Amino acid sequence: MLTVDFDRFGVLPGERVLDMGCGAGRHAFELYRRGADVVALDQNTSDLAEVAVMFEAMAAEGQVPTGSSAATVEGDALALPFDDGEFDRIIAAEILEHIPDDRTAMEELFRVLKPGGVLAVTVPRWFAEKVNWALSDAYHEVEGGHVRIYKESELRGRLEDVGFVVDGRSFAHALHSPYWWLKCAVGVDNDTHPLVTAYHRVLVWDIMKASALTRAADRLLNPVVAKSVVVYCHKPA
Repeated sequence: MLTVDFDRFGVLPGERVLDMGCGAGRHAFELYRRGADVVALDQNTSDLAEVAVMFEAMAAEGQVPTGSSAATVEGDALALPFDDGEFDRIIAAEILEHIPDDRTAMEELFRVLKPGGVLAVTVPRWFAEKVNWALSDAYHEVEGGHVRIYKESELRGRLEDVGFVVDGRSFAHALHSPYWWLKCAVGVDNDTHPLVTAYHRVLVWDIMKASALTRAADRLLNPVVAKSVVVYCHKPA
């Protein structure tokens, strides 16, 4: 389930691309499939180990173009272990809302991106996230949880303050917002509630089948109740 619009992000074979805060690796895997030289960075070593296994499996099964590469790196978003201007493109998906010092994280993203390079940042959208916080303290008051709710204008302003030029935005995952509202309403750890399990089956079916009906519904609802907003920007040449 991708949050970044890869057609809009525009990654090309052979480009060096950082997935900063890669988590389980969903964006890193798509970058690898498209022939990028991928670096997946995270602080979670168990996640990184699983991502590395998947990279190896993708290569063994011939899912990636010849010449592309993929690596995992354990690191801190506030002190990225890379040289200045090392990457052609960067994805930072659903990570900045976890970082108290997001200004430093943005400055690090700016530093390691090449002049003219492209950055895609995704965060939970204000309205959907506000509902989650109103329904449940446990949703965000956990170790490593969300420390802020961004308004789109606030996120754009902070990126511009460190030097990025914002080029546009997109929305994603409207069908997932009600699922999280349900989870927050009945208890975020209550995975056996009938409404939660029923909605989860619908989401899994949608991911597996990508039906025209649910894809159309998602597109229509995204401007209103999207779970995530994606801001696309570049570092001036």
